[in-house]
Amino acid sequence: MSRLHLEISNQYKLLADPIEATKQLYRALEASGAFPIAPGELSVVFVTDATIGRIHDDFMDDPSATDVITFPANTEMESAGEIIVSVDHARSRAEELGEPFSRELSLYLVHGWLHLAGYDDRDETDRAAMRIAEQQALEILDKTSHCSHFHINTYHI
Repeated sequence: MSRLHLEISNQYKLLADPIEATKQLYRALEASGAFPIAPGELSVVFVTDATIGRIHDDFMDDPSATDVITFPANTEMESAGEIIVSVDHARSRAEELGEPFSRELSLYLVHGWLHLAGYDDRDETDRAAMRIAEQQALEILDKTSHCSHFHINTYHI
């Protein structure tokens, strides 16, 4: 039985229903046991660069857009943490790298999870450990086929 309750908010209008893909991705990471995080409610929010830039400014005094912001667990409130992901950033970075959008967005979700599992990326040594853990987590997802289910709607209403 899962120790996590996922709350997923898609505030990015063009992201096609990411709820099931996010659930599958995090359930696969949780089931692997490789990168345990605190039990409780895990909040995941998909936003624009403008929104993540405001959050970055409010909490870290840096108005620039970033890929992922992770807020730590609060076990007293039964919170496993919060992960905020910029879909704009994933789209532009995927295009820049020639990588599939879904892979880049999955990487950001993994990155946030790893912060909750105790990984950091503040200095070069920590960044190197984070990159290794990201690759290990993506390999877990590849084995369970949970890394390729995110899509952007290309039609306009």
